[in-house]
Amino acid sequence: MMKLISIILLLLSNFIYAQKIIENDSLKKYSFLDLKIKFDNYYFRDKTYESKLIAKYFLQKAKNERNESQIADGYMLMQFDATFTDALKYIDSVNIYSTKLDKKVYPAKIYLLRGNLYFKFDYFKQALDSYILALRYAKENKNERQIAFTELNIAFLQNYIGKYKEAAKTFRYYLYNGKALYNIERSQIQQNLVDAYIALNKLDSAKVLIKEGIQSSLKNKDKYNYYKYLCLQSYYNLKTENYKKAVSDLLLCKKYFSTDPSDLNINYTLFVLGKTYIGLHEKDKTVQNFIEIDSNIQKTNNTFPELREVYTYLIDYYKEKNDKEKQLYYIDRFLKVDQKLDEQFRYLSVELPKKYDTPNLLQEKEDLINDLKNRKKNLYISISILLLILLLILYLYYKAKKTAKEHQKIAQELIHNIENKNSKSSDIKKELIESKISEQTEAEGENKATKAVPEDVIQALIKELEDFENKEDFLKNGITLASLAKNIKTNTAYLSEIINTYKEKNFTTYLNDLRIDYVLRRLVKDKKFRSYKLTAIAEELGYNNVQAFSTAFKKKTGTTPSIYIKEIEKTTTH
Repeated sequence: MMKLISIILLLLSNFIYAQKIIENDSLKKYSFLDLKIKFDNYYFRDKTYESKLIAKYFLQKAKNERNESQIADGYMLMQFDATFTDALKYIDSVNIYSTKLDKKVYPAKIYLLRGNLYFKFDYFKQALDSYILALRYAKENKNERQIAFTELNIAFLQNYIGKYKEAAKTFRYYLYNGKALYNIERSQIQQNLVDAYIALNKLDSAKVLIKEGIQSSLKNKDKYNYYKYLCLQSYYNLKTENYKKAVSDLLLCKKYFSTDPSDLNINYTLFVLGKTYIGLHEKDKTVQNFIEIDSNIQKTNNTFPELREVYTYLIDYYKEKNDKEKQLYYIDRFLKVDQKLDEQFRYLSVELPKKYDTPNLLQEKEDLINDLKNRKKNLYISISILLLILLLILYLYYKAKKTAKEHQKIAQELIHNIENKNSKSSDIKKELIESKISEQTEAEGENKATKAVPEDVIQALIKELEDFENKEDFLKNGITLASLAKNIKTNTAYLSEIINTYKEKNFTTYLNDLRIDYVLRRLVKDKKFRSYKLTAIAEELGYNNVQAFSTAFKKKTGTTPSIYIKEIEKTTTH
């Protein structure tokens, strides 16, 4: 009874205070913008009755002046404190007037209002659908403020249902980059970011933002947001196991938020307080706060995912007390809430209860004795998953070993071929090239003639390429077709033509092949060279980085430099 009287007295005192404000401030002298600012201050900070009176006065003023734009805004203000049904009617009225208003603002604003209303009254699926439509229209009209609002509202929804990582990304962006947002809006963003940070165990980041928020609230004498930050600080203290400090602050928050049962912060406060008492091993006090949450849920019908933890705790508590009547009562409550949560969040991956899930509780309601069966089922599922993971690991291991053996075999063949090369290999190679030149000159004479490369130039360039190879100039860093053409005093067209025709490859492949052939031979012959790191080997070959070297080596040989070196070491030790 004392609680009811307190609420009545509070509303009455607010009404008297509001009348005093209207008399003293004389709302008639304020512009529409001034009235909006005053509304925001009362509604979002003090949560007092004045906001309703300002909204009514605003709407009447707009109607008297026949200002359709402000009439639409007046209905928008009216819907904030209205019941769900009345609020929908006010939003429909906004929609009627919006047909003649700025298309850059509407219809995105209508969908934003509906989304917020659905969110407030726990219709999350409809809220998300409305936000998606609002975002589409806001982007079409390139309205940055509406885009920010819509993305933030979706993030609020994500944060509320536990999608903290995704939500934190959006909050962090708009907190520091939201040029189109006001300070009061940034405060809401910051609070939700803190909540996400704590849930993600980014406690240092949360601590900094909480300190900033508390200082700012005290400076601006913003009591409402002060208590919200105080509640977040208690959540932080819960996480850091500073239970006594958390309880002290939470009791203050509970006293403040209890004055407005429709304010969802009371459930947040009660939940954190209950969790804190769990840390202090005070089960009775935890149960007391969790029962209060259940009472609020039955009045407002606002749910949240953590309710599963609330009800499973109450079920276990009364199970220990052997109070089957209350145990079954809270199982019934759990099942009703769980069904709603499943309907609301079926499009998201919601974490299942750690101790109970819906099928278990349905059977426990009948006989409360199927725990062993469920454990076996979970055990079989876990074993099956582990077996699948093991098979996957074995497959990947087998595949890796097979690939490694193939690479080793290729490396061994390369080493064997290099070791068996005789001293006449260079003469044979020269004869083959000269023979190829003769054959290609006859077979492709007509084609070459059209390309107008003189015979003496061909012979000269072939000789220059031989010198280039014999002097190992291909090891120099930064060699390009243009730089090589300049060094041998020809043009890139002639040089490219000769390499493509007589080497049967483009310049890049030609250069890489020379370098890889060189390193294949040197690694076999030079023990000290083999001891170099791959980075040093790549640099000596003229590559800018080890990745380019390894890629070229693998493409040319079919194996990797490291495996090739290991196989050489094996050969030399036997």
